[in-house]
Amino acid sequence: MSSNTDQETAPIAAPRNGSAGSVFRSFGSLFGGNNSDTNTRPQTPQSGDGYVEFGMQNPERSGRTLGTFAGVFSPVALSMFSALVFIRVGYIVGNAGLYITLLQFLIAYGILLFTVASVCAISTNGAIEGGGVYFMISRTLGLEFGGSIGTLFFFANVVGSAMAISGCTEGIMDNFGPGGHFVGDGATLPDGKWWRFLTSSIINTCQLLVCLVGAALFAKTSVIILATVTVSLVATYISFLALGGNNDKIPVPVENTYYNQSTFLPYTGLSANTLSDNLGAQYGHDYTSNNKMVDFSTTFGVLFSGVTGIMAGANMSGELKNPAKSIPWGTLSAVAFTFVAYIILSFLMSCTTPGVTMRNNYLFLMPVNAWPPFTAIGILTATFSTGLSNLIGSSRILEALSKDQVFGSLLNFVLHGTWKGNPIAAVAVSWVMVECILLIGSFNIIAQINSVLFMLSYLATNLACLGIELTGAPNFRPLFKYFTWHTCLVGLLGTLIMMFVINPIYASICIILCLILVIALHLFSPATQAAQWGSISQALMFHQVRKYLLMLDPRKDHVKFWRPQILLLVSSPRSCCPLVDFVNDLKKSGLYIIGHVIVGDFQSVEDVEENQQWWSFLDHMRVKAFTEVTLSRSIREGVQHLTRLSGIGAMKPNTIILGFYDDEPPKDFFQNGSSPYKTDDFNAGEVHNFPIRRDGDPKHFKVQEYVQILCDTLRMKKNLCLCRNFQRLDKNFIAIKHVKYIDVWPINVFNPTSGDPFDMVSLFMMQLAVIMLAKWKHLRVRIFLCETNDERTVGTFDTQSPQMEIFSKLKLQQSLKELRITADIIEIEEWSRDSDFVRHARTLKQYTAQADNTLPEDDDGDETMNRSLLYMQRANQIIRDRSDQTALSFIYLAAPPKLTTKDFAARSASYVELLTELTADLPPTILVHGVSTVTSTTL
Repeated sequence: MSSNTDQETAPIAAPRNGSAGSVFRSFGSLFGGNNSDTNTRPQTPQSGDGYVEFGMQNPERSGRTLGTFAGVFSPVALSMFSALVFIRVGYIVGNAGLYITLLQFLIAYGILLFTVASVCAISTNGAIEGGGVYFMISRTLGLEFGGSIGTLFFFANVVGSAMAISGCTEGIMDNFGPGGHFVGDGATLPDGKWWRFLTSSIINTCQLLVCLVGAALFAKTSVIILATVTVSLVATYISFLALGGNNDKIPVPVENTYYNQSTFLPYTGLSANTLSDNLGAQYGHDYTSNNKMVDFSTTFGVLFSGVTGIMAGANMSGELKNPAKSIPWGTLSAVAFTFVAYIILSFLMSCTTPGVTMRNNYLFLMPVNAWPPFTAIGILTATFSTGLSNLIGSSRILEALSKDQVFGSLLNFVLHGTWKGNPIAAVAVSWVMVECILLIGSFNIIAQINSVLFMLSYLATNLACLGIELTGAPNFRPLFKYFTWHTCLVGLLGTLIMMFVINPIYASICIILCLILVIALHLFSPATQAAQWGSISQALMFHQVRKYLLMLDPRKDHVKFWRPQILLLVSSPRSCCPLVDFVNDLKKSGLYIIGHVIVGDFQSVEDVEENQQWWSFLDHMRVKAFTEVTLSRSIREGVQHLTRLSGIGAMKPNTIILGFYDDEPPKDFFQNGSSPYKTDDFNAGEVHNFPIRRDGDPKHFKVQEYVQILCDTLRMKKNLCLCRNFQRLDKNFIAIKHVKYIDVWPINVFNPTSGDPFDMVSLFMMQLAVIMLAKWKHLRVRIFLCETNDERTVGTFDTQSPQMEIFSKLKLQQSLKELRITADIIEIEEWSRDSDFVRHARTLKQYTAQADNTLPEDDDGDETMNRSLLYMQRANQIIRDRSDQTALSFIYLAAPPKLTTKDFAARSASYVELLTELTADLPPTILVHGVSTVTSTTL
């Protein structure tokens, strides 16, 4: 006798002594139980430090030394001024006109304001660590989106630094290059594409040296730098108001080869006519980009690139004393301050400077300033500080990516290259990438790339806040209250639309790159990080699944849409890997639950659910299933719990699958060297998770209880399947076409009749066979039509007439045609032509009738059982003779003895013994008993 009992057998689980402690230790801590020193011992403040009392770290000791003004307001304001304030506001006003410029500022700052609201909401909902926006997005959206957006935000900061350096170089060349304002006829700096790249590289290297000293030094000096830029800007305002027109002091730049009408450009001072001329758009050519035509998208791209610094404060989150307070207030105040400054500057330019001047000399502020060095100082300090801020931000994001192991060991060198908390290796990588971007050369082209990258980051920030708000998670309680899902949605749509307005090609490339990163991180990133952070996708899926489960009404079920929803009962996963894998194919996109019973009570058993082990098992098997573990005083009672309570709503199991009850010792597929399921993940030294019954060990329950479980399953109106010999199933062997058939035996061997092929059980077997045929497409289904004597003549041994045989085959062919099942029909005559065989069949039928209390008991019980065994052995031989090329067999399972049967224990043992003889030495076999209609012939 072969096959495998506990190997696949369902509910079987050994009593386990000492397994519920972890569950009750957690409850014990709530009621003062002495469970864990680490959880129950009170913390004692040390050195008068109140932070220790609450398990917090003193910000001063952790290197967090920056407040709101120095840590957030100053970096954000400087980054939002950048090169735009002194170099490109005139370019925008001169081309787009005052009205469109004001509209663009409103659009840009509207997007920024909504994004800032999302940033403030997320940053005030928990502790913020280093990495700024990347940290917030990754901890909200999860590893895949957080890692991909963080990577693109790293590139955005790199491009932003290159843009600022390019603006700084442009200011240096216009002041100290050929025809520069401060050199006159003296020696000048050489100009040209590669000379400008050299100058930019020198500036980038100076920023590298500052970063190597440390970000805190820059943050502390950012207040002085902001003050310098503010003084220069105020001086520009005063110059516009105080100085009159001067038509001969604004030269045409040497690099402007497009404008050749004169060598100087006009300036009128305050003039109503100038304001009137500058109200509308007058798009021209950009002399810094090979005289390309300017339009709304290019001007908005340049404008938005200059105001993308709202994340500069969030990037410094690792150095802030109180990020949750400093980030909202510092960012909002800086946004308001720079918005007012830009509006005033745009209006004054429109009132004083003709459009032709603003379009043909982007640094015209120098000649019109009362003291030109003010403008030069403002340009150099604003651009240098912005570039430095972005370089620091990019290095901190790269450091955070490496700490989180988002790309595995690829960025480990960043962690090894940290000295005294300063990520030197990350700074060096950022510096190299800035050098690469500087090769582009044109400030305006770099600005468009920068705008798109930052907008994608802002889109993700709004998406994160929108998603967590829509999920209604109870733990989302930000201190910042001035936001709703409406503001998040407006910010998200605004950034998405304006990305494509600026440059559709750049926007598409960035989105595609982001999606590629999302997929790559989903496939290759470590799952442990995602579990530690949490993912908003889980919350959103829970929200949607709950909604659709409520809509799934079991009263509306129809047989046309039936699919198997399976509860597979296992003893130990070690011994049933092939069966678990097989049922995953059999479920046909239906519900699949793996159930397990622990015998014991809550006072003596620990780790009742063992969820981590079971989920790890599902990951190892790569099956789409759920697990249910229950604790009960007996296996039968536990199976009743699982059968009745597994699933939820309309998603409840309709088919219960168990292993077979026999004496063969189970096989450990985790330790078998030739097993495709081999793994050491469930072994901890000498301790093995999921222990199995060894050879010689007693079974965990008796055969009587096993049959009682079968009876309970059918009483609960569930389809029943018993699986045997699945330790022999080799899907690779099947895939290389060494076998050809899936066999169906639609005959109740215990009580054969001519109607068996057309009853509910046989139709259920055929349905399962067709489902497996969809997985094993190269196989064919064979249905064995066993010709039997009718019930009225079973005692006379008369054979059926040829006409009746032909009728049965034609009837089966017609039935298969109506069910759209393609199968070969093989006729078997032994059940009707062999007189001894028919006599033994009659004996078994009488024995079954006695078990059902429909006939008086036979005194010669041993002789009856012996004849029944001979009959089963002969039936087994018939099946084996035709199974040499069979991958899987479905056999009709007769109903077990009723629970009310006299001498139920003996009848149960006989029932299982007969099934054992019937299935001995067969290929993987499923004994099937269906109780519900699963096929339909109608539309």
